[in-house]
Amino acid sequence: MTPAAPRILLVNPWIHDFAAFDFWAKPMGLLTLAAILRLHGCRVSYLDCLDRFHPCAPPADPLARNGRGAYPKTRLGNPPGLEDIPRRYSRYGIRPAWLRQDLAALPPPDLILVSGTMTYWYPGVVETIAALKTAFPKVPVILGGIYATLCPQHAAQVCGADRLLTGPGEGRVLDLVAEFTGFTPERRFDPDQLDSYPYPAFDLQRQVPYVCLLTSRGCPFDCAYCAARYLQTACRKRRPAAVVAEIRHWHDAFGVREFVFYDDALLTNSSAHFRPIMEGVIRAGLAVRFHTPNAVHIREIDDPTAELMMRAGFETLRLGLETTAFDARAAMDHKVTAHDFQRGIGCLKRAGFDARQIGAYLLAGLPGQPLAAVARSIETVKAAGITPVLAYYSPIPHTAMWPAAVASSRYDLAADPIFTNNAILPCQKAPFSWERLSYLKNLAAA
Repeated sequence: MTPAAPRILLVNPWIHDFAAFDFWAKPMGLLTLAAILRLHGCRVSYLDCLDRFHPCAPPADPLARNGRGAYPKTRLGNPPGLEDIPRRYSRYGIRPAWLRQDLAALPPPDLILVSGTMTYWYPGVVETIAALKTAFPKVPVILGGIYATLCPQHAAQVCGADRLLTGPGEGRVLDLVAEFTGFTPERRFDPDQLDSYPYPAFDLQRQVPYVCLLTSRGCPFDCAYCAARYLQTACRKRRPAAVVAEIRHWHDAFGVREFVFYDDALLTNSSAHFRPIMEGVIRAGLAVRFHTPNAVHIREIDDPTAELMMRAGFETLRLGLETTAFDARAAMDHKVTAHDFQRGIGCLKRAGFDARQIGAYLLAGLPGQPLAAVARSIETVKAAGITPVLAYYSPIPHTAMWPAAVASSRYDLAADPIFTNNAILPCQKAPFSWERLSYLKNLAAA
């Protein structure tokens, strides 16, 4: 006898941090798993502990700020080991009472899936899983995502999940459902073919102010500070026509205008991939806007690409610059030269983009990085007529820079991911200083 279709609950956990904001942040992996489970007949429910549009939350306009906005937050005490940090640590997301109410309204699930992203956000994962276990003490909980993949031993010790799912979960989630529930549907997609995937289940949200897009997976670069190659070992791309069809789906069916690229390498092989996507959007006459918070590679920008970006509706462009110390960046990456930088900026300006739209990420707080080096990069970016955007470095296990980060930190980074929080500038021997942080912020904003 075939078991009845199981009830699967997917949960996006709280964030515990000194600062958090919805800069087009969605648990795309979790929503993709929800779509796969739904495609195969599972009865799927979704709860978002970061839901800005929860009925108990203050009213928020989903169309403001191109879909971005502040999370509700509740002040917490600083975690152990960070008592000396003069910043306010908070829970970001809905109130615990609201979650309890939502859980009480659900029929008991057969399996719960939770995703964890930033490694130092794990206290929010711990609190979320504890709440789930209180509501459904006999239901197994599986934790996946970036945190579980990068820090599996730590996650297994502290988070309270019954099982970890490390690495990409799309090809394994149905096997886990079969193991825990006995439900074994015939597979209706190919995990190795991105175009066979169902669209992520953004429709499970209360509001769909924006949709995140993955037109590819993996990255051909191997930057010392980034774990992309560890998290996704292979580079794969979707067919441009399939990406355009997804954009049209969300625009026509849900009225979505804001689209956010999550690709690690959106512009690589642009003539065969990115440009056909943009040409398809233009031909379809879609009134949409595009944003690239994950950054694009500057050396891939030329005049035809920049012109297509402008015509297709690009609104927010973030460039992966990291530093303007071009002669000394070999230990970090090989993504961009001084010539690439100036040429790329020129292409974007000729296409009609202005400084408000173009921002260049600059890493601050790297191991051994002098404050003056960040200041020089800020000034160089401003002199180029675009906006410097500070990105504070968070040490990541399994990256080439991790040993240097461990050696330069005033904390024991390997002992606890809480110490890798970029808000505390962990790779400086000196105590946290608001003066140094404010100097850089003011310099970038001037």
